[in-house]
Amino acid sequence: MKFIERLGREWLFFDGGMGSILQERGLAAGELPETWNITHADEIQSIHRAYLDAGSDIINTNTFGANALKFPDNLREIVEAAVAHAKEARRQAGREDAYIALDIGPTGRLLQPLGDLPFEQAVALFGEVVRIGAAAGADLVLIETMSDSYELKAAVLAAKENCDLPVLATVIFDENGKLLTGGTVDAVVALLEGLGVDALGVNCGLGPKQMVPIVKRLTEVSSLPVIVSPNAGLPRSENGKTVYDIRADEFASLMAEIADLGVQVLGGCCGTTPAHIRKTVALCKGKPFVPMAKKHRTVVSSFSQAVEIGGKPVIIGERINPTGKSKFKAALREGNIEYILSEGLTQEDSGAHILDVNVGLPEIDEAAMMEQVVTRLQSVLALPLQIDTSNTEAMERGMRLYNGKPMINSVSGKRESMEAVFPLVKKYGGVVVGLTLDENGIPDTAEGRVQIAKKIYDTAAQYGIGKEDIVIDGLAMTISSDSGSALVTLETLRRVRDELGGHTILGVSNISFGLPQREIINANFFTMALQNGLSCAIINPNADAMMRSYRAFLALTGQDAQCAGYIAAYGSQPAAAPQAAADSAMPLGEAIERGLRERAAEAAKAALQTVPPLELVNTELIPALDRVGKGFEAGTVFLPQLLMSAEAAKAAFDVVKDAMRGAPQETRGRIILATVKGDIHDIGKNIVKVLLENYGYQVLDLGKDVAPEVIVDTAIRENVPLVGLSALMTTTVVSMEQTIRLLREKKPDARVVVGGAVLTQEYADSIGADCYARDAMATVHYADSVFG
Repeated sequence: MKFIERLGREWLFFDGGMGSILQERGLAAGELPETWNITHADEIQSIHRAYLDAGSDIINTNTFGANALKFPDNLREIVEAAVAHAKEARRQAGREDAYIALDIGPTGRLLQPLGDLPFEQAVALFGEVVRIGAAAGADLVLIETMSDSYELKAAVLAAKENCDLPVLATVIFDENGKLLTGGTVDAVVALLEGLGVDALGVNCGLGPKQMVPIVKRLTEVSSLPVIVSPNAGLPRSENGKTVYDIRADEFASLMAEIADLGVQVLGGCCGTTPAHIRKTVALCKGKPFVPMAKKHRTVVSSFSQAVEIGGKPVIIGERINPTGKSKFKAALREGNIEYILSEGLTQEDSGAHILDVNVGLPEIDEAAMMEQVVTRLQSVLALPLQIDTSNTEAMERGMRLYNGKPMINSVSGKRESMEAVFPLVKKYGGVVVGLTLDENGIPDTAEGRVQIAKKIYDTAAQYGIGKEDIVIDGLAMTISSDSGSALVTLETLRRVRDELGGHTILGVSNISFGLPQREIINANFFTMALQNGLSCAIINPNADAMMRSYRAFLALTGQDAQCAGYIAAYGSQPAAAPQAAADSAMPLGEAIERGLRERAAEAAKAALQTVPPLELVNTELIPALDRVGKGFEAGTVFLPQLLMSAEAAKAAFDVVKDAMRGAPQETRGRIILATVKGDIHDIGKNIVKVLLENYGYQVLDLGKDVAPEVIVDTAIRENVPLVGLSALMTTTVVSMEQTIRLLREKKPDARVVVGGAVLTQEYADSIGADCYARDAMATVHYADSVFG
């Protein structure tokens, strides 16, 4: 039976750890596990066979780190051998009912604009592995241990575009239910469901106990089968070996509890063995199987936030749009992206939940501008975006590079429009705005508009797009030319809600076009629309009258518990303060916190007219970074924003350095950073480097896959008092321990700080590190304590 016919209909079991078992069988510190596909074929086959004998239905190829970055010369040989070993093990075990998953892990690099890896290059890297593995005979693709939703999207697109196999995806959450780059369970589920994967879930990083809250949320929001593959507890070092604290019996017992939460696929990750899987299968296979229920949630998401449509009305900020805005048009013509970013940030501050993005001008390349604006916006703010264009090329470029599940504005009831837009929504995911107009124009009656809404629903279903991913625009037409138009729009909203069970949206301010004092009409019509079931309102969130109507409506309808939102907005001031214009001067500290590089540089130049350079650093730059760092530690600022703030601070530092040219340069201290031998994943190291340099430290970056001897020799030669070591994989933390041991012997006065997804405080203590840094800011704090 085909895999896809069984998935979600019966219990399925993945295998367990590969790298941790290879270590037990002699994989040397720093040795790449994938090379054993060539050098130790019998060992790889025997591990696969042991998992099949234990009851695994799916075995993962030994290709977790296989990509052209790590294997530029023999990638095909590595991947083909891996698939061949899995197939041979299946034959030897007599398990023709089992399936082979092409295992794809992260590249270890951050994608642009946060890192240096272009999105399309990431897609190409993953695509090459997919093509080789699919041709070699894999039955499905498993994308696993992803900590960045943008890289996750690149991998899923690569799989979808390069094979027709089922695609499964699992990510690595921390104990707070967040990805490294800030993604929540809800945001990840929205992204993956939009991209059309066949199952999703969580693996690695945590043991089964720590995963329970995450799994509960996954089963609450996912409509797809859920996969859970924990580590065998938390790692520690014993006699130079990495061991895990949960044995097979306890692991199986905990997995049985997880099975009862409503998941469909179980397996193991680091530290688990065939014994762990055998006992898990024995305890869980006989449990009642519950297929995942369709949730019918309407969700749009960014890299870190998910906004559900259908409960509390959603505000969509309309200011990123050139219509009637001369300054915005000038910004588009001049490529002044920071003006556009400022418009977005201002709307976020004013209470918008989603931002509409329209960059269409006849004289510019709209597709290129959409790509640039979407990419930059999602690097400095966390709100989801609505991609607003009638240009299908611009629409696709924006959707492809968008880090999340966007709203799409729009499709109409015209067949040409639906044939152009729905394939894009099906491929990339999105919640699309359906305009109630067709080849015959805009109906004058609510009945006519409701019929077009039905046509849009029915046609979308033919593309596999559910009604939950359509939001109907009832079309607000100006009452200055038709005094009854508002009533038709309100009836349309009410009937879509009551008769069709759908969600609605309006560009509210269209109702008052051509009238004086438009905000009077707009605000009152907005309240009426909300009363008639309006789900989403495209408005100017900087307009006080509109937000007063919105907040009052929530308070009056019981959607603002204890009137908390209303009181927060109006309780401490007699009248709302006017919003700053997007092109007004911005203080240096705010520009850094916002991640606006050009604004930070301009503010630094202006401040240096009256403030000495070093005073500016100590009173403005460092405090701003501290505020961002505290927000990151509190979970209110996410990694992309942290990195963009660091980039803005760097731009300001560069201005300060120019002002101090010729004067003695001071540094707070010198620090070595390195990713240890055998590990090419340098995301964590590079993030730490950016922050340390912005705090005034000189970083000697030795790169990735660095031998212990190189690190120690550099520390001795340069007399560096602090060494930072990073590792992502369990198979390489042994190299970290060797490096620390050699440092203690050769340079005992050096302090060592360690970090990485596989590490814990207990593990860091057991290998002799002086400090375990669970995130980049922790490394900065430790450096401050070392250097005083």
